[in-house]
Amino acid sequence: MDDQNKNLILATALSFLVILVWFLLFPPEEAPVDPDQPAATTQQNATGGDATVAPVPSAGGDDPATAPPSLTATPQETRGAALARSQRVEIDTPSLKGSISLKGGRIDDLSLKTYREELAKESPSVTLLSPVGGPDAYYALYGWAPGGDLSPEDVPGAATEWTQEGDGKLTTETPVTLVWDNGNGLTFRRTISVDEDFLFDIRQSVTNNTGRAQRMAPYGVVARHGMPDTIGFFILHEGVVRASDGQLEEIDYNDMPDLAFADREAGRISITPVEQSGWIGFTDKYWMTTLIGEPGQRFQSVAKYTDGADIYQTEMRQPTLEVAPGATAESASMLFAGAKEWETITRYEDEYGIDRFVDSIDWGWFFFFTKPMFWMLHTLHAMIGNMGWAIIGLTLIIKALLFPLAYKSYVSMAKMKELQPRMEEIKEKAGDDRQKLQQEMMQLYKTEKVNPASGCLPILMQIPIFFSLYKVIFVTIELRHAPWMGWIRDLSAPDPSSILNLFGLLPFSPPDPSSIVAILSLGVLPILLGISMWLQQKLNPAPTDPTQKMIFAWMPWVFMFMLGQFASGLVLYWIANNTITFTQQYLIMRSQGYKPNVIGNILSGLKRGKPEEK
Repeated sequence: MDDQNKNLILATALSFLVILVWFLLFPPEEAPVDPDQPAATTQQNATGGDATVAPVPSAGGDDPATAPPSLTATPQETRGAALARSQRVEIDTPSLKGSISLKGGRIDDLSLKTYREELAKESPSVTLLSPVGGPDAYYALYGWAPGGDLSPEDVPGAATEWTQEGDGKLTTETPVTLVWDNGNGLTFRRTISVDEDFLFDIRQSVTNNTGRAQRMAPYGVVARHGMPDTIGFFILHEGVVRASDGQLEEIDYNDMPDLAFADREAGRISITPVEQSGWIGFTDKYWMTTLIGEPGQRFQSVAKYTDGADIYQTEMRQPTLEVAPGATAESASMLFAGAKEWETITRYEDEYGIDRFVDSIDWGWFFFFTKPMFWMLHTLHAMIGNMGWAIIGLTLIIKALLFPLAYKSYVSMAKMKELQPRMEEIKEKAGDDRQKLQQEMMQLYKTEKVNPASGCLPILMQIPIFFSLYKVIFVTIELRHAPWMGWIRDLSAPDPSSILNLFGLLPFSPPDPSSIVAILSLGVLPILLGISMWLQQKLNPAPTDPTQKMIFAWMPWVFMFMLGQFASGLVLYWIANNTITFTQQYLIMRSQGYKPNVIGNILSGLKRGKPEEK
C-alpha cells in the first residue's frame, strides 16, 4: 500500500474517532459536590468578629446574620396577569425594556431590545426575566436578613410593598429610589441605576431611628421557578456559574437537586466564602443573570435548590452590619442581566475589576485555543463587517500559521511519490519477508530524509482547531443570527437550503431539523464541503487496493452527511480550509518536481481505470 495513503487513512480514521468520542462520550468535567459539605460556613462580619450565616431565617435571638427567606411557588397565570398584580417602575434603556415590581422591589420584567427570538423582523424581543405567578418566573430580589432581636417583619423581603421616591422611569440618566418604613424606626432605601448595556448598580441603605443599635445583613437573590428550557447539549454548561477569589465553579441545573441537604426549609445548598472578588448567577447559552460583589467586598456565594417548590436560587449574602442609633448604613453590589457579549463582559471585567467575568462564556476544555481564536474572529469581524468573511479570513490566518508544517508535509509527500518506483522494487525483492521489507524501507527513508508520517501532521493539527472553532460558533452570541451572504442569514444554524426541494425551486419546505429525515436534507454548503474533500483526494491517484479505494471513494460523502446539520459557519470554515489546502498542496508538490494529474485522476475514477502520471 502507498505509505502516504496509509497516513491519510490513519489520520482520517483518527479524526472520526476523536469527533465521535468528543461529541458522544465525554461531557465537560463538572465541579464535584462534596456530600459532607456543611450547610453553613463562617466568615468575619463587618465589626471584625466571626459571624455564622444560618441556612434558614431566624425569628430573632442573638444570631448576628441570617439567610434570605426561602421562596415559595405560586399558582401560575399568564405573564400579563402576573405583571398587573403590582405597581411598577418602568425600565427603558438602549438595550433593555421592562419594569421593577414595587412588591418586593423585584427586577422581574426584562427584555433585550437588540435581540429577537427568531430571525424575522416581527419576532418579539428576547425575554430574560419574568414575574412570579407567570410562566418561567425568573427575577432578582434584594433585601435584609434580620439579626439581633429583629424579626423578619422588621426588614424588607420578598413581599414588602415599596414606594418610589419621586416619579419617572429607570433610564441610563435617571436612577430610581425605592423607600420603605417599617413603622418601628427603621427606614430602608434602595437606589437602582443602570448603564447603556446590561449592568445595574444596586445600593441598599438603612437609617436607624430606633434609639438603639440594630444588626442586619443585606443580600441579593436571583431565582428561577422550575427547570428552565435548556439546550441539553453536554458540551454546553447551563446552570449556576460562580467565581470565588479566582476559582471558577459550574453547577448544572440537573445537579442542583443533589447538593448537600441542609433542612426542609433551607433545601439543598452549597456555600462558598468570597474574600476579595466574586460573582454568582445563572447562565444560559447566550444570556446570563449574575450577582456581582464590588472589588474587596466579602460575602457568601450560595447556590440553593428548594425541593418542594422546585426553585433554583443563587444568593449573595453580605456580612452583618451593626447600625448605631441615628446612623445610616449602606451596602452596594451590581447585577448583570443580559446577553453574554464578549466585548461588553470584557469591558466590565476591566473597568470594575470583576475577576474572570469573561469566563462566564463557556470556552470549554480547549480554552487556550478558543479564546485567542474568538479574539481573532472578533477582530476580523470588526475590520470586515461580515462574520462569514471573517471566518474565511481566520482560516487564511490559521493556514498561514501552519504553513511551515504543511510545507514540510507536502514536500515529504512529493518525495514519497518520487520514491514510489524504488519502493516497488524493494517490495518485489523482499517478497514475503516482512522484516526485510521493513528494514529496507526504513533505510530508504533515512537515506532520502523522508518522514512517511509527516503527512498526518496537518490533518491532526486540524482536530483541536476544528473543535475550538465549533465551540466558538456554538456558544458565542456574536455568531447568533450573524449573516454571511444570500441565503446564509445565521452562521450559528445549519444551511437552511435543501437538495430535497432543489434549493427552493420546488414549492414545499424541507423537513424540520428535528426530523430523522433531516440528515438527507443537504444544503449548498455541505455539498460544497463534500466536493472540496473529493477534489483534494484527486491530487493523488486512487489506491490500487479495492478496500482502500472504497474507503477513499466514500470518505468525502460521509463527511458531507456528518457535517450537514452543523452550523453554517463551521462548514464554511471547512470548505475554506479544504480549498486553501488543495491550493497549497498542488503548488508545493509542483515546486518539488511532482505534477499532480488532477484531471486525469478524476477521469480515472469515472472510468475505473488507472491514470497516467507526468
